[in-house]
Amino acid sequence: MTNQLTVGDQAPDFALPADGGTTISLSALRGKKVVLYFYPKDDTSGCTKEAMEFNALRGDFERTNCVVLGMSPDSVKSHDKFKAKYELQFPLVADEEKSALEAYGVWVEKSMYGRKYMGVERTTILINADGVIAAIWPKVKVDGHAEEVLKKAQSL
Repeated sequence: MTNQLTVGDQAPDFALPADGGTTISLSALRGKKVVLYFYPKDDTSGCTKEAMEFNALRGDFERTNCVVLGMSPDSVKSHDKFKAKYELQFPLVADEEKSALEAYGVWVEKSMYGRKYMGVERTTILINADGVIAAIWPKVKVDGHAEEVLKKAQSL
């Protein structure tokens, strides 16, 4: 069963390994807005396009006191390779145990060609500077999504 978070809920905290051997915790980012986008897999077409769109707008997010974090169940090693290959300039968080993915309700049963499996539902959550969920985009369609998230972050 997945958690159903809603706007106004306190964002679940996490402390997880990230690329470059760092650890990222949500509580350590208090005072900044956080774009937490969940994606299925490093170096796949949709996930690469999404990462590139967020990367292209990184400076605009920073000017609005907003940090962008990507999270998937991939390993830190996978994140390091993905980040280097596409010169991504924001942290990629590894949730191999899927604890944060489950807490945010994005680790769900999916179906492809009649086969059911567990995977990440592409979702973006905007968290305000007080750690409260300000916006949720479920079942994200990648094209233009980063721009839409930026506009919402600028309005907070």
